[in-house]
Amino acid sequence: MKKVDIYTDGSCEGNPGRGGWCAILIYKGAEKVLTGAEQSSTNNRMELTAIIKGLEALKEKCEVTVYSDSSYALNAFLEGWIYSWIAKGWTKKDGELKNVDLWKQLHAIVSKHKVTFIKVKGHSDNELNNRCDIEAKNAIKTLNQC
Repeated sequence: MKKVDIYTDGSCEGNPGRGGWCAILIYKGAEKVLTGAEQSSTNNRMELTAIIKGLEALKEKCEVTVYSDSSYALNAFLEGWIYSWIAKGWTKKDGELKNVDLWKQLHAIVSKHKVTFIKVKGHSDNELNNRCDIEAKNAIKTLNQC
């Protein structure tokens, strides 16, 4: 099984506001950078979208390590919250679960691979996370020019 590392980040100008995301895929030293932006989004939606888009780019089942600075995205898996949400019909103990559409997408795509999630400290010394942050912000700038 191929081993792939995916670094991700999302960003927003305002929250909600214009949003951008980036995923950097690394396989055997080769990099593929994916970016995108939306006119109206939230930071959390962009964080989830970055992970989804990175995983969607894989053409076959892989062993994947996803690196993100998003506690929102990662803790759902690291703490097992997503399985509770599924059991409760995609709701939380206290009611509404935001971004259900993206959580469902992410759960479906994670199920196709062997995924490990690693939390990195944002805006620190992780070079690839910092690159993702810059690329996500550049995606917003490109959107602003249109």
